[in-house]
Amino acid sequence: MKYRQDKNGNPLSILGFGCMRFTRKGSGIDIDKAQQEIEKAIELGVNYFDTAYIYPGSEACLGEILERTGLRDKVNIATKLPQYLISSRKGIDRYFEEELARLRTDHVDYYLMHMLTDIAAFERLKALGIEEWVAEKKKSGQIRQIGFSFHGNTAMFLKILDAYDWDFCQIQYNYMDEVSQAGREGLMAAAKKGVPVIIMEPLRGGKLVSLLPESAKSMIAQDKKKRTAAELAFRWLWDQPEVTCVLSGMNSLDMVEENCRIADSAQAGEFTEEDFALINGIKDRINERLKVGCTGCGYCMPCPQGVDIPGAFRCYNEMYMEKKGVGRREYAQVIGLRKEPAFPSQCIGCGRCEKHCPQHISIIEELKKADRALRPLPYKIGIALGRRFVNRKAKNQP
Repeated sequence: MKYRQDKNGNPLSILGFGCMRFTRKGSGIDIDKAQQEIEKAIELGVNYFDTAYIYPGSEACLGEILERTGLRDKVNIATKLPQYLISSRKGIDRYFEEELARLRTDHVDYYLMHMLTDIAAFERLKALGIEEWVAEKKKSGQIRQIGFSFHGNTAMFLKILDAYDWDFCQIQYNYMDEVSQAGREGLMAAAKKGVPVIIMEPLRGGKLVSLLPESAKSMIAQDKKKRTAAELAFRWLWDQPEVTCVLSGMNSLDMVEENCRIADSAQAGEFTEEDFALINGIKDRINERLKVGCTGCGYCMPCPQGVDIPGAFRCYNEMYMEKKGVGRREYAQVIGLRKEPAFPSQCIGCGRCEKHCPQHISIIEELKKADRALRPLPYKIGIALGRRFVNRKAKNQP
């Protein structure tokens, strides 16, 4: 297993264990199966385990396994504060104490503000005293390092990155998201500030393996180095020294052993021109199914009406590259739940964006199509209800 360093110089395995996708058994998690996979991962050198308050049964499962096996001190636990459920300082304490109890531990090694999508969410936490709370927990040793996980656009990521002295961050990043979400620009900005970056969705939830076009699969099958689709995606990430750790939702021993084998030999800077050409060829085959030729460059931004143009087009494209529900769900999460609305329907047709688009996209017309596709009536209702829930000021929250 290869290791890279966190902000304090501690070694982190370049492969992390994502605990969101433990195998389910009945109404719960198959804990015995999960234990076998976790023990094998630790045996092979994995020392970073990622979970969250809202992953059903995940924290409790991980805590029980580490207690059963006596392996707590061999690993780093990363879990997350459900900041979208918080409305008071007491609420922060309550959720954190519940997480410690679930995890059967007295401290969390890496603690994240979960799913920040814009700077307003962090400003709200600051108003509740999160900075003072973190300082207290770090002083007591209950939290070793503090970070945030992010779903949003690059501009928002950069604002959050600069808003606090973070120890680390977690972003969605893969060869198809190079210019979306935090993107390469966000990765490089974090590295420049000395903030280690944890990668989630390296395979887009497995879609860069299971939903590749046949033409892309054919290209991979002809790879002289005999790498699988997953191996190529992982090695593309680890080729970048700015990437600290890549999470994988491993739920079989075969997957654990295969991913650890790859992580045992991956090196920064190992990709050749031929390797990059292969990745670009795969991206081209995927992009052939795009509805809009948006590269996510952001030249159309900022929109004077607040529309997230690249974000809307990215989710619109995902509907046809992957599945309609995938694009719609990501749209609801990344754009629909922001405090400040950013819907295509806010477009007034001023045309400012089209003047700056290097791809000469008919943005005004394509936004109308994207909005119709991304927000059919059930999704409009769901997003409206979700916005009320996430952005409300809970009156009864302790």
